[in-house]
Amino acid sequence: MTQIESDEAQARRWRLILGAPAEAGLGGLGAAEDAAMDRALSALYNGDEHTPSDKRAAGLGGSAPKVARWLGDIRTYFPSTVVEVMQRDAIDRLQLTQLLLEPELLEAVEPDVQLVGTLLSLNRMMPETTRATARVVVEKVVRDIERRLAARTVAAVSGALNRAARVSRPRLRDIDWDRTIRRNLAHYLPEHRTVVPQQLVGYGRKAQAVRREVVLAIDQSGSMAASVVYASVFGAVLASMRSLKTSLVVFDTAVVDLTEQLSDPVDVLFGTQLGGGTDINRAIAYCGQRITRPADTLFVLISDLYEGGIRDEMLRRVSAMKEAGVQVLVLLALSDEGAPAYDHDNAAALAALGVPAFACTPDRFPDLLSVALDRGDVATWARSHAGGR
Repeated sequence: MTQIESDEAQARRWRLILGAPAEAGLGGLGAAEDAAMDRALSALYNGDEHTPSDKRAAGLGGSAPKVARWLGDIRTYFPSTVVEVMQRDAIDRLQLTQLLLEPELLEAVEPDVQLVGTLLSLNRMMPETTRATARVVVEKVVRDIERRLAARTVAAVSGALNRAARVSRPRLRDIDWDRTIRRNLAHYLPEHRTVVPQQLVGYGRKAQAVRREVVLAIDQSGSMAASVVYASVFGAVLASMRSLKTSLVVFDTAVVDLTEQLSDPVDVLFGTQLGGGTDINRAIAYCGQRITRPADTLFVLISDLYEGGIRDEMLRRVSAMKEAGVQVLVLLALSDEGAPAYDHDNAAALAALGVPAFACTPDRFPDLLSVALDRGDVATWARSHAGGR
């Protein structure tokens, strides 16, 4: 590419970014495709905070068909990562939330986790004509997450459970010969062409019979939308493993047990209602009633820790859980967005109880589960791999 061509390409990009007012200094847009991209950008970004809202929305108006055409245009001219950002901006800047209740608009939207969160917040006001389309959108996102993370989650959790069940003095029929040979390769005798098994590795039948319990408690306040989506998918994956007994509850000021819907994470998501207050203490109290074997239970609280209930009682319940042998994890977020705004005082109080609070990305969560189920040092793992406190 020549220097002149490079300058022209640079001028084109700045012209698209800055809009029509920059045309005098940067020149016009020659290609029809550039003009179409400019129209799509102008419809969304042709105003700022000082522009009246009716003028700012003039490019799209309040018409669902017009918005649907615009959504089709941006999918034609921009990569999917840019499309997702523009969709989010359109919902925020142009107040398009209500239009998402119209099926023809939903069919044109590029599904992503943030969109699912928006749809879930509209769940109770969604007409039946829209619900089927919304379910298709939600299901597409859920299945994409499952394809990306399910296999890794099953492998990480299975490995942790197998290590926990492994014993060093197995009966003959319970010896894991592959691991035993690898563990004793240092004791290979070449003259006899054999390995001396000084340490046997196997799986005890009693240890295998013990099912670990995982209880997920998910804060469904509005700021936790992405976390609700990912946690529901992970909950369904864990529920599919016979070696685990998985429970899932969501909460605001009330607690809803969605364990029976775990066979389908889409059902779980449509059982949530994003928004409202938060009573963490009540949720922990309910989850405590579901725990039957504390020493074999992992309790995962996913919340920004803004407590609307009784704070001291919440902390007392967490302390009692730990004393009973429950392993407690607190995630400020389970999303790609990092730690949200959260209650630093409550996070510090939990850390004083030996329960660190931190954010975790979905890609890291299988590894975190492995460490937790293996009863490893979660705090050290969090300092190396997570964000938060």
